[in-house]
Amino acid sequence: MANTSVAFRDRAAIERASAEAVLNAIPSVVLVIGADGAVAYLNAEGEQFFQGSAAYLEGRAFEDLAGTGGPLSALSRQACESGAAVSAYGIVLECPRIGRRTVDAHAAPIAEAPQSVVLAIHERHLAGTIEHQRLQSGAARSVTAMAAMLAHEVKNPLSGIRGAAQLLEAGATAEDRPLTTLIRDETDRITALVERMEVFSETGTMDRQAANIHEILDRVHRLARGGFARHAHFVEDYDPSLPPVPCDPDQMVQVFLNLVKNAAEAVPRDGGRIVLTTAYRREVRLSDPGAGVSVRLPLVVSVEDNGGGIPNAIRSRLFEPFVTSKRRGTGLGLAVCAKIVDDHAGVMEFDSAPGATVFRVMLPVCDQTSSVPQESG
Repeated sequence: MANTSVAFRDRAAIERASAEAVLNAIPSVVLVIGADGAVAYLNAEGEQFFQGSAAYLEGRAFEDLAGTGGPLSALSRQACESGAAVSAYGIVLECPRIGRRTVDAHAAPIAEAPQSVVLAIHERHLAGTIEHQRLQSGAARSVTAMAAMLAHEVKNPLSGIRGAAQLLEAGATAEDRPLTTLIRDETDRITALVERMEVFSETGTMDRQAANIHEILDRVHRLARGGFARHAHFVEDYDPSLPPVPCDPDQMVQVFLNLVKNAAEAVPRDGGRIVLTTAYRREVRLSDPGAGVSVRLPLVVSVEDNGGGIPNAIRSRLFEPFVTSKRRGTGLGLAVCAKIVDDHAGVMEFDSAPGATVFRVMLPVCDQTSSVPQESG
């Protein structure tokens, strides 16, 4: 009898371990809310979503995680009261722990545990990540040919115009000299714009190396804090255990410097806040049909601000060249960022609402033996 009891306990332990392995393999958040409203179980995806370990989060009130009186709490109560499974799509969650997320959620009562509910959550923006990447890549590629044409067809004639203006200036009267100066200044301005466009050229070289993303962000922070963002309060929320990123550090500085500059221009002069966050999210993966590989993009860098938000009219075209809401903006900054991130096999995306706009850059990481992105067939 004793041997039978031990065997039964061993079998039960194996079954529990197998069940946990299955739940941890599901690419959606799965959690159990007990009769007391506390989290009784949380799978690995839930740890990533709610940004904490199961040991830390289990036992805490669910409303502390998902927001008091939020839509997920209402959905779980509905399932519990009706005794049937319920679903909701396109739920917008907003709470300090997880930020602003759009999710689909499914709640079902547990017959064996009265007043307990199992809740499954799937984040919507991940499903659109590949489409975002294609749109951004298309925007960057569409301007590549134009950049090459500008560099060749516009820059050379501008040089001739400027030289002619200098020759005219030497013999110009005092009354005419301001006109020749205007010609030189305007040709210099157009040349500078064309040079900014040259970042889209396919002929540029990339000094790719294994880089610490936090060293890059620290450099950006120092530059911003000493200049255009001195009026903003910075918050840094970094995961110190992140692996290195295969990238050109100078180009990555350009990306995040531009994102922080946009945030600094958006936040109010009083009470402006910019949050820099790094995290590891193992579920993010980008398929490249042309190369026949799937590249993991687990490293996520977020730049969040409390500005007025991005106008609805330009959100769908935000990463296209010359699209801007700034009165004197060129509309090249985010297009340049999209091009650089695309060149690094990464993805950019954003969420925006008044008082909470966040840009996320998802990047591959180096494996343990080289500085190339992690791939799987």
